[in-house]
Amino acid sequence: MAAKELQDYNINDIPALMLDNVDSVIVVDSKTDSYRTLKRKGIFEKYIEESGTYHDLIVKLWFHIDETNAEVTEDYHVFIDSTGKFTGKYSRRIKIHLEGSEKPSIAQMTVYPIENNEYYLFILDELNEEEVVQEVETTKKISTIQNTYLFSMYIDLAQDTTSSINITEISDNVVNSQIKYSEWRMMIVNMFMPEDQEQFLRRTDPEYLKKNFTPGKTSSYDCLMRNLEGKYIWVKLIFSRAQTLVDDDYRFVFMVQDIDENSQEILSALKKYEELAIKDPLTTVYNHGEIETQLHNALTGLQKNNEKASVMMIDLDLFKDVNDTYGHSTGDTTLKLFAGILKEMAATNNSLVGRWGGEEFVVVCLGMNGNEVLETAERFRKDVEAYEFPEIGHITCSIGVTELKPEDTFDEAFDRLDKAMYKSKHNGRNQVTIL
Repeated sequence: MAAKELQDYNINDIPALMLDNVDSVIVVDSKTDSYRTLKRKGIFEKYIEESGTYHDLIVKLWFHIDETNAEVTEDYHVFIDSTGKFTGKYSRRIKIHLEGSEKPSIAQMTVYPIENNEYYLFILDELNEEEVVQEVETTKKISTIQNTYLFSMYIDLAQDTTSSINITEISDNVVNSQIKYSEWRMMIVNMFMPEDQEQFLRRTDPEYLKKNFTPGKTSSYDCLMRNLEGKYIWVKLIFSRAQTLVDDDYRFVFMVQDIDENSQEILSALKKYEELAIKDPLTTVYNHGEIETQLHNALTGLQKNNEKASVMMIDLDLFKDVNDTYGHSTGDTTLKLFAGILKEMAATNNSLVGRWGGEEFVVVCLGMNGNEVLETAERFRKDVEAYEFPEIGHITCSIGVTELKPEDTFDEAFDRLDKAMYKSKHNGRNQVTIL
């Protein structure tokens, strides 16, 4: 359209002015889940198809992870249809990731509902470089702590509504969504680990919230939730009742905070201390207390579930001579290497290895009868006899084996095991005895 003097423009010029200046115009029929593109230029020529389903258009325009064009995991697609419903004019910035582009383009999207809100008119404009820089700088001003919140929304229990939904992984903007709170609970529950779902439903139940939250009260709990990429991460779910003057005004703010990195560090530290509590520091096999616990567990498994199990006790022959002749440092090295051979043997069987004390070790062999363990013990004895230990050369071991019986007490089983091992020693060492 040719430029005119300001006073010469009139209302009839608006269609031509709009068509000349906007980058893309799309008409949507939400009832038939379809759209048709009336105009597209610039980036929209490649990005928007001439026609297609409205569902796919929503996914393409803003239902992707904010910093990439990676699609949101399928579980979250249940929210797409409610996101695409508009009862009034709606505008937001969106990021468009064209294939091969190093950085996203930023566009302004405005939606106009028409024809009883069943049709929508989408107007899309790419922002110029200066506007993009301004957008990026504005985004940088958002505080780090705010970015830890993956999701937030406002809830009105009395009206059963949600509003001001914000999913930071999709966009910094508030997401348009027409969805009831009661529906939202049932749609999102599958995003949690199965064992956490009952707790989520209980703690988000409207009656629970009304009963347990006075105005101004905030409560939270931690659980595992699937993020937009489909990976389970640790999150903190936070509910806070708004401070209002009306007792029956049940309005809440709900937020999901990403605490995965911190939680993983804590879990790693706990795992480390747990291992210190149950592992022998020299050989890294189970310590006396833990292998005793595993022996108790094996007895319980046999007596309650008929899960067979057998036990080995192993003692290095004449180990005192190693310490006296070569020193305790060499003795410690020998014990560590010996424990390594034991762990290799246990790895090929369903077995648990522990240091009973000094040069004595106990192996709990799950799912094996006495004769099977006897054969395993004999192979192990030969492996130790053939092994070349640094400095000391060859060393042997004596082994006792017993199969656990349903009528055994712990003391009875261990006494039989102890006697079997000492019988091997008494009969000349470097042999296996089963009792």
